[in-house]
Order: sequence, then structure tokens, then C-alpha cells
Amino acid sequence: PDFYNWNKVKVRYCDGASFSGNVEEEFQEDGTPFFFRGQRIWEAVMSELLSKGLSRAKEAFLTGCSAGGLSTYIHCDDFRALVPKASTVKCLADGGFFLDVEDISGRRYMRGFYNDVARLQDLRKKFTHCSSDMEPGQCIFPREVAKGIHTPMFILNPAYDVWQVEHVLSPEGSDPEHLWQNCRLDITKCDSKQLETLQGFRKELLDALSEFKKKKDWGMFINSCYIHCQSMNSLTWHSPSAPRINNKTIAESVGDWFFNRREVKEIDCEYPCNPTCHNAVLDQPYNE
Repeated sequence: PDFYNWNKVKVRYCDGASFSGNVEEEFQEDGTPFFFRGQRIWEAVMSELLSKGLSRAKEAFLTGCSAGGLSTYIHCDDFRALVPKASTVKCLADGGFFLDVEDISGRRYMRGFYNDVARLQDLRKKFTHCSSDMEPGQCIFPREVAKGIHTPMFILNPAYDVWQVEHVLSPEGSDPEHLWQNCRLDITKCDSKQLETLQGFRKELLDALSEFKKKKDWGMFINSCYIHCQSMNSLTWHSPSAPRINNKTIAESVGDWFFNRREVKEIDCEYPCNPTCHNAVLDQPYNE
């Protein structure tokens, strides 16, 4: 309802590192050349948009989902710098708060994956905030990237992110006996120990977010649905069946935050999509 008449541009994701690589040399795989230069894609797209009117925008909103959510964390301040200082510029990352946590086998699968991406695309030079004692993959996680963001940011994330449950918490390589297969595909088939693990994952997310809840002009909407992205689907964004916290849809909460109608820092109940549990505000203790 708040952004219905805005100009909207969708940038296709194709570079494998959330538009942050900038490698001079080509990479060969089975005789096929690859060029990991997502940073140049970002700069080229922004240059064209600036020429088409972005340079005169009075309000601008950078958003992204999943890898696009990570892109939003990475480029939020860059986007702010491109638009006139007098403009209102904010960012929203949807389902992109990937966690650096141990999986069900005790390994940090996602960190290993990010390490491979960082080495392949030489990302250390992009993430200058990283200390020398950190593994290259650690630099890419939103928890680290977000520490340096100055532009107002809205974090939209499910506490039980289905993509992260499948690929971060219980990747197939860490589940050789397929004990998590049914739970991974249908949360109603999780046993009590698996649900306890899922709630531990939720706590890891809340702990990671706690350092950002007091950042000035930031907002967040953390619900307990078993889902991944929510801003690109009208059913979850704003519909009669959309998830609500304090009787507000995601769209209403984001609109309130963007237009400064109220501060929005809210978290939903502990158990996945349980309509009977109570809501709590992040400014209050986490014990619902």
C-alpha cells in the first residue's frame, strides 16, 4: 500500500557472490571461461539507473531477498552514497541473514562454503572490515557486514528459515543416515529432539540480531514461520493470510518504519507458525 506507485527495478542475480567479486583473471572450468566480476555488474546497473532518474530520486529503497538480501547488506551504504544527500534512502534485507553456526554434525558447513566463494572471487579486498585472524568466509556473513552499515536498515527474517534449515543447519552431507530428511522437508514431521535443535537455531539468530536492535533508525520483523523470502510474495507481504506481529503485516510494518510513523523492532513467538502464541517486542526480554 505504501510503495504501489514507485518505480521498481529488479536486478538479476548471476555472479555467485552477491555482486561483490572483481577478479581480473578469467577462471577456466572444463574449457569454459568464467569472469567473477559482480562488483562491476553492480556499478554498471547503478550507473544506468542514475542516468534514468535515480540521481533525482527524493526517496529510494534498496531491497533484496536471499542472496539479494546479502547483496543489500553489502551494498546498502554504497547505494546511499549514489543518491542525493537530501533524499530519504533506506534498505531492506529479506531472508539474507545467513548464520555462521555449527550444523547437526558439528561442522560449520556454511563457513566452508563461503570460504570457497571468498577464495574463488578474491573477496578479502572487498571486505576491508575483516581482521587478519578471520577466515575469508567469515567476512561475508551479514553479522559481520552489518556492523559497518550506517544507512537505516530493515531486517526481515524468519526465525526458522527453511533454506537455512536445509542448507546451513542440516545439509545433506552432514546427514548421511537421512535422519533429518523428513523434518527438513516438513517441519510437522520433526521429532522432539529435532524441534529442540530448531529452537536452538532460532536462539542463535536472536543472539546475532541482538547487537543490531538498538541501532538508530533500524527496524526488524522476525516471525516464526517456516519460510524463506517474504517480501516478494503478496500472500506473505500483505494479504488477509499474511503473517502479522502486533496485528501488522510485513508491508504495514515496513511502511511504518520507512515513513517514520513508528519504530518497528518486533519478534514473533517461539514455535513455528503457532497462531496461539503471544507476540513480543524486541525491546523487551526474549522470554515470551
